[in-house]
Amino acid sequence: VHIVESGGGLVQPGGSLRLSCAVSGFYPDSWYRVDWYRQAPGKEREVVAGIDIYVGDTDTRATTYAASVKGHFTIFRDDIKNSIALLLNSALPNDTAVYYCYIPGHGAWGPGTQVTVSS
Repeated sequence: VHIVESGGGLVQPGGSLRLSCAVSGFYPDSWYRVDWYRQAPGKEREVVAGIDIYVGDTDTRATTYAASVKGHFTIFRDDIKNSIALLLNSALPNDTAVYYCYIPGHGAWGPGTQVTVSS
């Protein structure tokens, strides 16, 4: 699979940002897990959200969030853009990190997209 994240940038505290994970190379009629991770400076990479998607229709299942982002981030599939989106709402300075998309079934990582929350 090939993964490309996009949508990162500078956002003010309290603002919103939408990240996208575009994936190619999935087999049709299969379930895949897609996770979003982040790595802040000097910290370990941590999972923030994940979702199972079915390739072939619009089904999803098993949406999960880390406790630190629950109610604050939203993960969803965007079939118009053929991607998995991560919406960051009410951004906080400690959301500053490089955000990565990961496909556990393939052990595949994207290159990441930088999010900086600062005034």
